[in-house]
Parts: sequence; C-alpha cells; structure tokens
Amino acid sequence: MPARHISPRSFDEILSELGDDPAIPDPHGIRKTERPKTAPENSQKLHKRPFDIASLKDSSWFFQTRNLGTFLLLGACLTGVCILLFLAYKSIALNAQAIAEASQKQISELHQELALMRKELESGQEDLYEEIDLLEVSIHSLKENKVPQRVIAKVQPLSHEAELRRWRYLGTSQMGSIQQAFFQVGKHSAAFEKGVLTLGDWRLTQITKESATLTHPQGKSIVLKPFQTE
Repeated sequence: MPARHISPRSFDEILSELGDDPAIPDPHGIRKTERPKTAPENSQKLHKRPFDIASLKDSSWFFQTRNLGTFLLLGACLTGVCILLFLAYKSIALNAQAIAEASQKQISELHQELALMRKELESGQEDLYEEIDLLEVSIHSLKENKVPQRVIAKVQPLSHEAELRRWRYLGTSQMGSIQQAFFQVGKHSAAFEKGVLTLGDWRLTQITKESATLTHPQGKSIVLKPFQTE
C-alpha cells in the first residue's frame, strides 16, 4: 500500500471528529470536551437536501406522468365513443335513407298501377255503355217488329184415352146376330160386343176384320188394328 502524508492539523481534525476513545480512561480530565455537532448536522442536512429535492422532483414527475396517462386514456375512450356514435348515426341515417327511397319507389309504382287501373276502368265503362246502347236498340227493334202470335190451347186428352191406345186388337167373331171383338188388355185378354161400353164413356161402335173403332160421346174416336196400337 502506498504511504500517505497527513499533516498534523489534518490529523488533529480527524481525531477531533472521531472523538475520544471511551476505552481509554481519563482520570485527570485531559480530554477535550465534545464540540457541538451543529455544524456537522447542518452539513449533513445540507448534503441530504439535494437528495430530498431530487426525490420530490422524481415523485412529482411520476404523478404528473400518471395524471397525463389517465387524461390520455380518458381522451382515447371519449374519442372511441364519439367514433362509435358517429358510425352508428351514419348507419342509421343510411338505413333510413334506403327505407325512404324504397318507400318512394313503392309509392311511385302504386301510383302507376292506380293510373293504369283507372284507365282500364274508364275503357271498360265506355265499352259497357256501348253494349247497353246496342241492347236498348235491339230491344226497341224487337218491340216494333214483334208479331202477335195466336195462343193455341193445348187439347187435353179424354179420360181413359191413353189406356185405350195401349190395347191390342186381336180379332172378331160372329155368333148369330152377336158380333164380338177381342182385345189384349195388359196381361190378359177381354171380349166386348158391338155397341157396349168398354172403358169409361168409350163405346165399341164398329168391328171389322181389319180394325175396331171406339167412340167417345164428345165425338172423338180411336181406331185399333191387329198387332198395332194407333
């Protein structure tokens, strides 16, 4: 280790700062009294003061930085919220505009359809009026050219006439002065003499081989022939 040169004065100051050694007794009171430590304490405080100021500056910078970061974060959040609100408003505005355009288009199409329907209705009314006019003219012409027709009353058939027409004449026979005629009446046969009533008011008035005549009091006659109904 290299030798160090310490002056006596410096050595005394060092010893005075270190103080007396309590392990060495001083029965005669040769040791000096302790110096007041005001100056060293003040010097220590002076030495410590820059450190405290620096720490205060560091803490203030830290708080300022933290506050600035908080403000920046709040500003970013507010900016994001504003952007989202703007985008939502823009989307709603675009949707409303699209709906309005679609509604306007539908209204325009409905107006066109109504105009077309009105035109068709007017055309149909004109055609209907023309048809009505033609119909009125035709009716008027028919009334003028109508010829009165004579009503012909339908002749009602006499009683038992239809049934007698279904009979079948089978032939005749002569027994003395009595002449008879034979008829197929439904499922059985019957014989009637000349001049008698056969059915209802119908009377057998004439008999020949070819036919038999039945006469009604109102003047109507039925002629029945063999195997043939008239």
